Amino acid sequence: MGTASSLVSPAGGEVIEDTYGAGGGEACEIPVEVKPKARLLRNSFRRGAGAAAAGAGPGSLPRGAGGGGLLGASFKSTGSSVPELEYAAAEYERLKKEYEIFRVSKNQELLSMGRREAKLDTENKRLRAELQALQKTYQKILREKESALEAKYQAMERAATFEHDRDKVKRQFKIFRETKENEIQDLLRAKRELESKLQRLQAQGIQVFDPGESDSDDNCTDVTAAGTQCEYWTGGALGSEPSIGSMIQLQQSFRGPEFAHSSIDVEGPFANVNRDDWDIAVASLLQVTPLFSHSLWSNTVRCYLIYTDETEPEVDLFLKDCAPKLKRMCETMGYFFHAVYFPIDVENQHLTVRKWEIEKSSLVILFIHLTLPSLLLEDCEEAFLKNAEGKPRLIYHRLEDGKVISDSVQHLIDQVSNLNKANKAKIIDHSGDPAEGVYKTYICVEKIIKQDILGFENTDLETKDLGREDSIPEEDDFGDVLWDIHDEQEQMETFQQASNSAHELGFEKYYQRLNDLVAAPAPIPPLLVSGGPGSGKSLLLSKWIQLQQKNSPNTLILSHFVGRPMSTSSESSLIIKRLTLKLMQHSWLVSALTLDPAKLLEEFPRWLEKLSARHQGSIIIIIDSIDQVQQVEKHMKWLIDPLPVNVRVIVSVNVETCPPAWRLWPTLHLDPLNPKDAKSIIIAECQSVDIKLNKEQEKKLERHCRSATTCNALYVTLFSKMIARAGRAGNLDKILHQCFQCQDTISLYRLVLHSIQESMANDVDKELMKQILCLINVSHNGVSESELMELYPEMSWAVLTSLIHSLHKMCLLTYGCGLLRFQHLQAWEAVRLEYMECPTIISSYKQKLINYFTLQLSQDRVTWRSADELPWLFQQQGSKQKLHDCLLNLFVSQNLYKRGHFAELLSYWQFVGKDKSAMATEYFDSLKQYEKNCEGEENMICLADLYETLGRFLKDLGLLSQAVVPLQRSLEIRETALDPDHPRVAQSLHQLASVYVQWKKFGNAEQLYKQALEISENAYGADHPHTARELEALATLYQKQNNMDLPFYVDGPYS
Repeated sequence: MGTASSLVSPAGGEVIEDTYGAGGGEACEIPVEVKPKARLLRNSFRRGAGAAAAGAGPGSLPRGAGGGGLLGASFKSTGSSVPELEYAAAEYERLKKEYEIFRVSKNQELLSMGRREAKLDTENKRLRAELQALQKTYQKILREKESALEAKYQAMERAATFEHDRDKVKRQFKIFRETKENEIQDLLRAKRELESKLQRLQAQGIQVFDPGESDSDDNCTDVTAAGTQCEYWTGGALGSEPSIGSMIQLQQSFRGPEFAHSSIDVEGPFANVNRDDWDIAVASLLQVTPLFSHSLWSNTVRCYLIYTDETEPEVDLFLKDCAPKLKRMCETMGYFFHAVYFPIDVENQHLTVRKWEIEKSSLVILFIHLTLPSLLLEDCEEAFLKNAEGKPRLIYHRLEDGKVISDSVQHLIDQVSNLNKANKAKIIDHSGDPAEGVYKTYICVEKIIKQDILGFENTDLETKDLGREDSIPEEDDFGDVLWDIHDEQEQMETFQQASNSAHELGFEKYYQRLNDLVAAPAPIPPLLVSGGPGSGKSLLLSKWIQLQQKNSPNTLILSHFVGRPMSTSSESSLIIKRLTLKLMQHSWLVSALTLDPAKLLEEFPRWLEKLSARHQGSIIIIIDSIDQVQQVEKHMKWLIDPLPVNVRVIVSVNVETCPPAWRLWPTLHLDPLNPKDAKSIIIAECQSVDIKLNKEQEKKLERHCRSATTCNALYVTLFSKMIARAGRAGNLDKILHQCFQCQDTISLYRLVLHSIQESMANDVDKELMKQILCLINVSHNGVSESELMELYPEMSWAVLTSLIHSLHKMCLLTYGCGLLRFQHLQAWEAVRLEYMECPTIISSYKQKLINYFTLQLSQDRVTWRSADELPWLFQQQGSKQKLHDCLLNLFVSQNLYKRGHFAELLSYWQFVGKDKSAMATEYFDSLKQYEKNCEGEENMICLADLYETLGRFLKDLGLLSQAVVPLQRSLEIRETALDPDHPRVAQSLHQLASVYVQWKKFGNAEQLYKQALEISENAYGADHPHTARELEALATLYQKQNNMDLPFYVDGPYS
């Protein structure tokens, strides 16, 4: 467009005359694209100039190209005029000048921009150089900062190390000072004795040698004080007196007449007490243990039933209607209940087992009518006439009009009636409906269990509170000390079982070494008692403890026997908590005890030091099988620190599993028995059952007992029991040959398993034995007999008790807190090797226990057993979701916490992957959900207990602000459901106040303590322990505030 190619020849139009002589043409007006004016004039000017230059003369006109006419014209023109060309030329010049000016200005701008670019490049290079310099400076400063932080951390570590070393030096200095002060005191005592002897000699007129007149220059005097080694003192030091501060400290620590040097030194209520009476009193106070009824056999109320064919209906009614109620009642109080009975044994097959059951029974009930078979006479005589311990006994005698009782029945009743009051049995004479007689028996049995066996004093109140099947005894727990009675009873039974050995096994030679440890001067590291598995370490320590308690009544002994790994007795936090509670108990202090494992580990040495400062006499801490504790070096690091001057520690370990750092301690190694002693023990056991080995058998036995493993104490004991059992069975040669093939304890245990299985009557009983041992093997702490009876309903008590009797006699099983468990770790390993080599078998038995305890939870039977076993089994199986659901069962967590298993509960939550805050939130949400379904007074009281437990748990976790909410809710529920003046309201106030004390909000705590004190005084009186507890809490609060001006408590009975 706008060019020559834009012109086309139309079909018609105006004819323009060609004035230049060329052919005319036709042109039409067409639309063209008009170029800008400047370009159009420039083009026209160029064309005009070109045409003028091509003319022949001055007057000639330019000739059109291409057939005439002006090419490229976009307007009608008939010719070209000069003025137009001049105008175009002028315009061109003007535009040219403008263009030149524009070009020059742009060139200048380009030059200026070039110079500016060069300047910017220079500036950019300079800034880059500065940036690089700044980066180098930054890196240098960063390195200096890191070095400073590292130096800071090193300084903090050095400060912490210095602090630890300073505390250690302070403790060492204190021990050194106490040691020297004790030595000085001993020397002063010796000096006084010598002076008194000197005065007596002078009074008798005997000339005494004066050391001052001696020519010898003996400036050192060798003095031997009682309980110390010889120390050399200069003559001046011997006659010097201790410092005033030391004397004051020593005088404040005097207790009793044994420390008095004259009658003037003894003042107060102990002035007229002689030394022997004081020793007896101190011994009774020091060896404090929880009181357990002698009628209880391993935390179990065992009710043994004897009956005849005539009274079998009454026994069936008792087992059906009464036994479940009694079992439920005992379970709510933390005990097992077993109603044990045997079928009428015409052939007396179970005579030995029945006698064993009668010895273990808490209560024996005899159901008789008219006759008493002769086969039961021995059982009745054993139960009723040979009842040396005075255990409860009951006779149900059904009378019938017109029927005469046999002479045997009358004779037995007369004999029982003539016994003294302590052994006299209660007799229920009943005529009429057997169901009424059974109900009378149930009422009597319930009363006997509560009053005589479990020791409840107020039987009326207990009957009211515990008579219902679902009733739970009200707690008198203020939460300051959480004591698990089952753990304590387990320790007592373990100690008794370890010390009940018929043979001393030649341990007398080790007793003196242990005595030397007690008498050695401090400081002294712990003594390590080492030996192989089954070498007799537990037996040695238990026997020595008995000797110490007998010969040194002033010695305080704290012992703990660790069971197999992964059991409750091997948990380090529970060991430290138990020992700390013992220290608090013996220091006569009742104080709040933290349940945080780390804080427990820190506070235990302080409690030990506090008690050692008060106690006059040695304190011995004994931990047996300490190497079975997980991460023992981490959790028992207090053993490395210096101990107080009168504290001695003895620990026993296996040689293979002893921590390397402990091998430098003084060690008492238990060697295997010598062959002569091993042979004599085996022969003595055989002679006890009237079995005599011939000379050939004795020679083989002597050749066999030559290696370290065959002279092992446990091996020898098991070997002797195996031979004695074989001799009674009549297959001595066969069993003796098989025993000679066993070269270690585990293989001998496996032979014992085979021998017991072969002696069983049928394959069903053999399979039951295998399954029972496997269930005990995979459990946390063992399995009870009642649980086995529920797991295997087809099994009878006769089969179960016979099996347990055989396993118990052969050192396989024992009782611990009512649970069947293995006597030794080697027995546990033997069962694992014999029956459970495949992991799927282990998992199947664990699942069987899980199903059983899960069924208990679904039936709302939350006992201490289900709380102990079920979470642990879920953890062992790796079932995090099931464990999480189990922990959210509020009663399971409450049971664990209230029995002091705080660390165990925390470990479960850590395994699930929850921290403290998440744990608290989930518990609170579960409680809110549970509260929605609570109706009735009993459920609301139970809800208040759950809220209180949660608050105490959060307080122990250190979540004080979160602990206030559930404790306040517990207080509100109790005030509404019970009464504002009810003692349980005082308990809620006490717990809430303890949180405020820990939170340093003493004003709020004081107000709550005063309210709790007022309620306790109104409910119990001024002399009740609960009132004293509130007064003590207030006194402790005022002591923390340094406020000794007690407002109105000074004049009371506790001032």
